[in-house]
Amino acid sequence: MTAELTALALAGLLQVAQYAAFAIPANIELGVAYTSSPRDTPPPRPLSTLTGRLQRAMNNHFEGLILFTLAVVVVTLGNQSTETTQTAAWTYLAARVLYIPAYAAGLRPWRSAIWGVGLLATVIMLIAALV
Repeated sequence: MTAELTALALAGLLQVAQYAAFAIPANIELGVAYTSSPRDTPPPRPLSTLTGRLQRAMNNHFEGLILFTLAVVVVTLGNQSTETTQTAAWTYLAARVLYIPAYAAGLRPWRSAIWGVGLLATVIMLIAALV
């Protein structure tokens, strides 16, 4: 398996961990009766600040993971794996790992800077696959 595919698999596991990190406190805060419902009505109370941040960080990774997956597929199927694309893949994963506590702690502007590093790593992979 290429380094890029390994990083993608680990990013998928990270997403599962983020889901659990959000879902467990959300179930505690809102109650299973609400979280297992079709949620046709607003929640009985708002999520805590931390749980809300964990939800937004999780959703942000879903969005970033789409583009990263596309980059990994292009690099892999195009047989364009290089030291540059491998480093970019690991950089993306490291940025996503750092993003979670940065978002949870409300670190400004570092959260956005970390996000930017992950996006830049993905863009580098796409460009490297084209040249």
